Amino acid sequence: MRSLNIVMFTTFYPPYSFGGDAMGVQRMARALVARGHDVTVVHDEDSYLILGGKPAASEPMPDGVRRIGLRSRHGLLSNLLTQQLGRPFVHAPRIREILGERNPDILWYNNTSLIGGPGLLPMGDGLKLYEAHEHWLVCPTHVLWRHGRELCDRRECLRCVLSYKRPPQLWRYTGMLDRALDHVDLIVAKSEFSRAKHKEFGLRQEMEVLPYFLPDLENLAEPYTGHPRPYFLFVGRLEKIKGLQDVFPAMGRYSDADLLIIGDGDYASELKRLAAGNSRIQFLGRKSPEELDAYYRGALGLIVPSVCYETFGIILIESFRLGTPVIARRLGPFPEIVERAGGGALFTTEDELLDAMRSLQGDPERRQAQSDSARTVFAKVWREDRVLEAYGSALARAAHRKGDQDLATLLEAGALDQGPGQAA
Repeated sequence: MRSLNIVMFTTFYPPYSFGGDAMGVQRMARALVARGHDVTVVHDEDSYLILGGKPAASEPMPDGVRRIGLRSRHGLLSNLLTQQLGRPFVHAPRIREILGERNPDILWYNNTSLIGGPGLLPMGDGLKLYEAHEHWLVCPTHVLWRHGRELCDRRECLRCVLSYKRPPQLWRYTGMLDRALDHVDLIVAKSEFSRAKHKEFGLRQEMEVLPYFLPDLENLAEPYTGHPRPYFLFVGRLEKIKGLQDVFPAMGRYSDADLLIIGDGDYASELKRLAAGNSRIQFLGRKSPEELDAYYRGALGLIVPSVCYETFGIILIESFRLGTPVIARRLGPFPEIVERAGGGALFTTEDELLDAMRSLQGDPERRQAQSDSARTVFAKVWREDRVLEAYGSALARAAHRKGDQDLATLLEAGALDQGPGQAA
């Protein structure tokens, strides 16, 4: 079985990235390389630097992924032109050159907002896949969080974008994105909820649901024992839309455990101000993956209080993989993930959050049952090999629809889930 030539496009990619979406793209790229495929990731370094990111101090350790970071002498202008015109105005010649050199079997689009917008999608040949890591296809701000203060239930896009102090994108009113998506052979939503939201907000094309994944762990981390009291855990970027501020009043009423917070972000100083005076709320900053696993394992449960519409919630399956139950807000994709895993509880009100915390801490047998169920369902649904197999099947169906029978045959033979030389 021959290896596949895959080119991925994304605005952010490590080390030029901020959040979990880019980590998910990197995880997929590395998984494909591990299966023997040739993977090139093209990303926009200017976007990261303009938004306040620091230049990489050194090149990351080689992982087999060919990384091409696009950068212009006039980075702000390049990004503004892409954002306003909906096409890779500055980088188009370099992108065409890369596509000509690589001649990809599969073009794999992720967040294309600032690397090329919709104008990137018709470029090049090959089977085309678009992954909707955010709601950018139907929302100029990506997050369906209207005016920076409320869930979006109807379009007020012009006023909303101005409230975010971003220039309006006139191409969104021309049908340009809709026409560009007709060049894509497979559009992926990360959850059933996200698929429904895309349809509700006007996406005409069909989407297929394929979730995030994590590799399984050969050995579970030892639980963190360096904290003297029982604790609940929060993990993520410290932004207002993550909802952590709503947990603090509950912690003021719950004295039997602490809240440990791992992460950093623009809202950190305000959160620390709101938590001042409660010594049971502790900010730990960022931790290495190994340290984070230990904190997950030692926690009574992970609290996920996001107030916006996430597309998935990778931290939920990070927690499930380690057997730690989750208490998540009854919002967005969290109900379908938590209920499918049988690995935790949902809350809407502060009292429901407190009841869930008491249940996990006060009923060890119930907590153990949730832990066991979370681990079992993770292995069946969100483990790397299971998800790659599902991607292979979905891409094979797309290749058949496109009329590329040779590629469809390779994918049906296990090109993604087994890789060259690994098929039975």
